[in-house]
Amino acid sequence: MTDDTTPTDSPATVTPFARIGGEPAVRALVDRFYDLMDLEPAFAGIRALHPSTLDGSRDKLHWFLCGWLGGPNHYIERFGHPRLRARHLPFAIGIAERDQWLACMLQAMAEQGVDTGLAQKLAESFYGTADWMRNKGG
Repeated sequence: MTDDTTPTDSPATVTPFARIGGEPAVRALVDRFYDLMDLEPAFAGIRALHPSTLDGSRDKLHWFLCGWLGGPNHYIERFGHPRLRARHLPFAIGIAERDQWLACMLQAMAEQGVDTGLAQKLAESFYGTADWMRNKGG
């Protein structure tokens, strides 16, 4: 129970989902991420791992990130447990692909104006997850 002097939205209780701006901001981030993947030659390696149209990829990443950031569990409601590594095993992911994915996401976060402190924390988490997805050398 809280009284009137206890903040209910202290920094410790505000989710990254809320800090980033909720669903509209997550969607904008995901859309910029995939736009960059389509536009920038530096991301051609990871673009080649995706289908010719990115609509499904955009939706899945948006749904996943909403829950991962502490918002609604859209992805789990549709598909169950993410099983990220298992779902990515069919794709050859090495250091180059990991680094391209991370660079693309970092650029998207910067361009979308994600708070610097939050972006740094997310980058650390993204790195750990992206590195865990590697299934080939190099």
